[in-house]
Amino acid sequence: MNSQLLKIFKFKILEPQSTQRALAVRTNFSLGKINKLLDELKNQGLLERDGKVSSQGKEYIQKHYPRQAIILAAGFGMRMVPINTEEPKGLLKINGEPLIERLIKQLQAKGVNQIKIVVGFMKEHYEYLIDQYGVELIINTKYGEWNNLYSLYLAKNYLEDSYIVPCDLWFKNNPFSKIEDQSWYMFSEQPDSNSNWQISRRGTTKRTRQAGNRMVGLTYLNAELGRQLRGDLIKRVEKREHLDQFWESALDFSSPQLEPNLISSHNYAEINSYEELRDLDGNSDHLKNDAINVIEQTLNVPGEAINQIRVLKKGMTNRSFIFSCQGKRYIMRIPGAGTGQLINRHQEYDVYQKIKGLPYVERTLYLNPRNGYKLTEFIENSRNCDPNNWDDVQQCMHLLKQMHQKSLKVGHQFDLASQINKYEQLRSAPSAYRDYDKIKQQVERLLQYIKRLDKEWTLCHIDANADNFVFDQQGNIFLIDWEYAGMQDPHVDIAMFAIYSMYDQSQIDHLIDLYFEHSVSEAIRYKIYAYVAICGLLWSNWCEYKQSLGLDFGEYSLAQYRYAKEYSQKVLRYLERK
Repeated sequence: MNSQLLKIFKFKILEPQSTQRALAVRTNFSLGKINKLLDELKNQGLLERDGKVSSQGKEYIQKHYPRQAIILAAGFGMRMVPINTEEPKGLLKINGEPLIERLIKQLQAKGVNQIKIVVGFMKEHYEYLIDQYGVELIINTKYGEWNNLYSLYLAKNYLEDSYIVPCDLWFKNNPFSKIEDQSWYMFSEQPDSNSNWQISRRGTTKRTRQAGNRMVGLTYLNAELGRQLRGDLIKRVEKREHLDQFWESALDFSSPQLEPNLISSHNYAEINSYEELRDLDGNSDHLKNDAINVIEQTLNVPGEAINQIRVLKKGMTNRSFIFSCQGKRYIMRIPGAGTGQLINRHQEYDVYQKIKGLPYVERTLYLNPRNGYKLTEFIENSRNCDPNNWDDVQQCMHLLKQMHQKSLKVGHQFDLASQINKYEQLRSAPSAYRDYDKIKQQVERLLQYIKRLDKEWTLCHIDANADNFVFDQQGNIFLIDWEYAGMQDPHVDIAMFAIYSMYDQSQIDHLIDLYFEHSVSEAIRYKIYAYVAICGLLWSNWCEYKQSLGLDFGEYSLAQYRYAKEYSQKVLRYLERK
């Protein structure tokens, strides 16, 4: 049965006394179209001549009903910053009701009680739904690596006669039904530049190069299309193909098997951001988020003044977002997973107090020494240092040297040996590198060698990553993100810049020459090589700890271990010759 015929049949089931004129008003079909569809239902034996549902129609209803539903709720919801640091997206409340609970209630109101929820991020927050609504949770442990195509793969055995719905949708009226036939996918009447699919006046879906209809995400799959999709998902996962895509990439929207289901924009909402939540429910408890409260109080503005919120590229340590307020942009830092174990926020606070007012430090408006929340002014029209542009690098080295020569002092140091041991303990498992113990012994010999050398002792940045050197349009250079800073040998900062940039030896030598303006002794050069090895092992352990939390830094982590291995051997051979 096509969608137009089914639509009229549903109305006759729910409102058997409805007139043709009433049906025309409810469906926006012409009166002639209504009469034609009613005649077709009668000819098929689904309606009696008086318009009531026939026994054959009742039998049809028994055979065509949705049996189950899959709710996708595994992802981070990164666009929901800063709310996603406290609650998963599916549990955001609209008018006091969590989004996912409203969907469950709407499904159960239509007799759909077999509900599977695919969870991942903050999965524990969803556990109560098992007892309260009798749902089943499916755990996706890959939610940080792959897109929701993999979530649907995990629920592949429940695709037949099933609804698929994202957890972030809110429907004014119940979008589900007690009777379904043809598979369909829901689109909005709104145009969307991110959609390649347009709904024609005839109700067909065609590909377009212009803005298509917004893809809502709610889908019904009948048994036939559910089986087809299951097979396709299995193939993709077995071949490790397209796992970074949304599950809709597995659908053929131009197929007559999949009809479009249009919904008007005032009948639903997709809650993808803090601002969308605020627009739908300005009184939501989730709007009073810790990070938002800090911004309101520091800038002395109401929440409505905070807009254009978007997540920044996820850093190795923190989750930050940028926003606009009264014509200016700012960055709010929210510490990431496990950073409480890695960074002493009170020490960071002391550093920022010491460097306050320096012309090359970002303007920090708020820093909490307890939880690490930090609010800074955004450096407009800026770019990061390009580690392959030696003009950029030369300016970075000049700034580092200028900072080192100030001989700033704080009450704590960044002790390399203790930091290596700290990260080693935090990972709570043997290293994945087979010769780790041997390399650790070599690094310890270098630490003893370094200990005997004369060193200047000053405040060092430690995290002297090229990304932390920022140039504005006027040519000014800034050094940002001082959370690891502490007292150390300035030569450590040179080594750190080198290994973050993943330089080879010729590049490291050139970097050293730039810092020392081509006047450096062989002993100092090899001392910096030693720091390359020591810091390489330090960050290798850091990466292994982060991997235990589900974060993978790919080539970077392997490169750090190679620095530890190759440069410890290089320096030890040099010391033997001496």
